[in-house]
Formats: sequence, C-alpha cells, structure tokens
Amino acid sequence: MADELNGMRIAVLATDGVEQVELEQPWQVLEEAGAEPELISLEGGEITAYQHIDRGDRKKVDTTVADADPDDYAALVLPGGVINGDFVRADADAVAFVKAFFDAGKPVAAICHAPWVLAEAGVLRGRRLTSWPSLQTDLRNAGATWVDEEVVVDGTLVTSRKPDDLEAFGAAIVEVFAKADEIADDDEE
Repeated sequence: MADELNGMRIAVLATDGVEQVELEQPWQVLEEAGAEPELISLEGGEITAYQHIDRGDRKKVDTTVADADPDDYAALVLPGGVINGDFVRADADAVAFVKAFFDAGKPVAAICHAPWVLAEAGVLRGRRLTSWPSLQTDLRNAGATWVDEEVVVDGTLVTSRKPDDLEAFGAAIVEVFAKADEIADDDEE
C-alpha cells in the first residue's frame, strides 16, 4: 500500500478513552500508504487510549479541534471506544468539524462507537453503514440503514464494527481515500 495516499494530510479525531488498537492500526496503515495523519482532540497535550476497559498508552495531540480547520485535511478518521465516542459527540466543535467533512464531500472513516458522532452531526440520513452492534438503534433513528458487515463503503463513508475488522477497514480506507485524492486532482485540472 505504499504511496497511494502520498502526502495527504489526514485528520484523526479522538480523545481520552479511544480504543488504542482502533487508533494505532489505521494510523499505521495511513503512514504506510504515504499519508500524514494528525491527532486532533478536544484539548491539547495528551490523551489516554484504552485497551477495552484498561488504560493504555498516552498519545500526543497535534492540535485541538477548536484550532483545526477541516479545509487543511483531505479526509477524516474517527477511531472507536465507548468513552471516546461519547465524549466526542458531546463536543460542539468536534461535531461541527465532522460535519464539515461531509459538507465538503471529503471521505470519512469511522469504526466501532465512532458512528455516534456521525449521528450527532446529522449526516446519516439515507446512508448505509455498520458499527458496534449496540449502536444500531441510534443509527437507524438517525436515518441510516445499519448492517452487520465487516466493512461498509457508502460513497466516501467507510465504517467497520470492531477491532477484528481492522484489516478490512484499513484496506477500505486506503482505497476510498485514494479515490477521493484522484477526484480532487481532477477538480484542480
């Protein structure tokens, strides 16, 4: 997967309680594909990742969501984690940041509990997606068609259910993000 995303700046929005593997594995896939991921969070400093219910590693934040400009990024990744998803969806700046990617037609990838943020942003009506199973009622109530599949691609939206799906999620991210970069290059010509 080398160079498919060469030089693309990718926003990765997460806060305390992010599922560590759902942050680290997509990050690694993005870097291997040549992208430049940046960790955006609700506050500066560091966040604490979790390995399910156990504290994991601390991660350095690159910028806060209040200071980040969606126009500076080609795409957005939303890692999961129950705490992370709930905190991010409760932050008005974070919700506006996520909505801006949809408004601009930029690709977004969300896994596990991250689609809660999409529901809060009001961007799911008519979309087909997956998530951690306990979110399905919330997502259906937000107007989405929820399915129980490893990875779902609906236009520029990529979703997956859980850490077991990360390999397929990573491959879909690279494929969808690369196409979006090609579309952006075509628009510039």
